[in-house]
Amino acid sequence: MKSFLLALSLTLASIAAFAQNENKPPERLKVFIDCSGTWCNMDFIRSEITLVDFSLDHVAADVHVLITSQMTGGGGEKYQLIFFGQNFFAGMKDTLHFVSDANATEYETRDFLVGYIKLGLAPYIAKTPSAKNVIINMKKAESQKTGVDNTVQKDPWNYWVFRIGTNGNMNADANYNNLSYNGNLSANRVTDKIKISFSANAGKNRSAFKYDDGSGSTEKYTVNNHNISFSHSLVRSINSHWSWAYDANYYQTTFSNYKNQVSGDAGIEYDFYPYSEVNNKLFTISYKLGVFYNRYYDTTIYDKLRETLPYQRAEANLTFNQKWGTASFGFSYQNFLNNWNFFNLGINGFFDVRITGGLSFHIAAFGGLTRDQVFLPKAGATEQEVLTRRRQLASGYNYYTSFGISYRFGSKLNNFVNPRFESGSGSVMYF
Repeated sequence: MKSFLLALSLTLASIAAFAQNENKPPERLKVFIDCSGTWCNMDFIRSEITLVDFSLDHVAADVHVLITSQMTGGGGEKYQLIFFGQNFFAGMKDTLHFVSDANATEYETRDFLVGYIKLGLAPYIAKTPSAKNVIINMKKAESQKTGVDNTVQKDPWNYWVFRIGTNGNMNADANYNNLSYNGNLSANRVTDKIKISFSANAGKNRSAFKYDDGSGSTEKYTVNNHNISFSHSLVRSINSHWSWAYDANYYQTTFSNYKNQVSGDAGIEYDFYPYSEVNNKLFTISYKLGVFYNRYYDTTIYDKLRETLPYQRAEANLTFNQKWGTASFGFSYQNFLNNWNFFNLGINGFFDVRITGGLSFHIAAFGGLTRDQVFLPKAGATEQEVLTRRRQLASGYNYYTSFGISYRFGSKLNNFVNPRFESGSGSVMYF
């Protein structure tokens, strides 16, 4: 009986001590930085914020910081930082936003990000003994000292963004050489009510290789491909859940036997969540009606040199960025209205989930059925075109998948930054 009472008293004492510790703030704040929705320079964050402990276990952390970002119409990124309080700070939650400039360097962006992480952690640190070590500078920034006005001004470009670019590459050895080059330009205007885009692209690819034909002589084979495209789209918001859009496109490519393809469509989209919550969750369904007018270089397998194909397309997309991880799922279906036997269907999914503590699981998969390759040339492809993948071939399906699971155990804290020998690891440079 005495042993039972002793054990009971020890148990009650340990429970009371645990409850007391739960009601006391930690000596040092433990922070879990979750950048599953964007890229973060963790070495820089650890170097600049030394007043907290960075936890590698989201369950053991006092604050879980979920960071996501979305591209803005001007070419920058809008970051969202959600601070979830845990343990002693359970129930505390805050959200901060900032927009990086389109021309901002990585140096500038990481400075802004660290600055906002510090701002978001301040209310939590203020409740810990570490608060006495915090120095707060309430002075104006240098730009304000010199009279620079940081308020929003009227945009002289009316929110239009233009881009022009070109790229190319060349590689060769004794038996093979390849040359490709490409040029592109675009104009975009994005506001909260309307999104307009124009883009044009043109490129050429030339490959040549030598091979032994089996009789001891060397044959040379050359493949030339080119592509030209132009597209225009307009998306207009109706309210926080509905929007409508139209697209107009021109396409020419030797790879897919299109001498000319002109297409246009219009449709509507519904988001079950408000569009303003895109950083956390998105669930959209859309439907479009359109028409293709195709002219081909070679007669197709259906004995066509030109044809008009009305079509419909439906899509559904679901994405979640939450404390437990990231999950997305997509579905698309398209068919020709004059012959419903011609269709394509695609399904994709991605999951990156922290199951518990250091255990995480991820999987990415895509699968599609292709039943609408009406553009394939009747003559087929030569052996060389097949081997060099310079001509599109018939295929009734395609798929892709990757998956993995990992478990981390050991120390749950890591505040140290050690970049020694990292610049040369895993790479060899030749001069």
